[in-house]
Amino acid sequence: MYEDKLYDKAERRVDEKIKFYRHLYSYIAVNVILAVINLIFFKGDWWFLWVSLFWGIGLVSHFIKTFVIFNYFDDHHRDSMIENEMAKMRK
Repeated sequence: MYEDKLYDKAERRVDEKIKFYRHLYSYIAVNVILAVINLIFFKGDWWFLWVSLFWGIGLVSHFIKTFVIFNYFDDHHRDSMIENEMAKMRK
């Protein structure tokens, strides 16, 4: 039973990492294309930087969720939060 839970957790974690890397690759590809279009057709107006900035903010938040605080919201933490809420309700 423990191995099954561990496998499921590892599988979810790997899926989240794959989603992040797909997000990163699409960010790079699209922004390179937009930069080329910007340089060819709109010389002097750097509008693609705004797209890169705001999409980059989303990418950074995805990175933090995937690699920094992933374990914070795992099943063990959820179970302990439920136990805390139940203890508060018993008072």
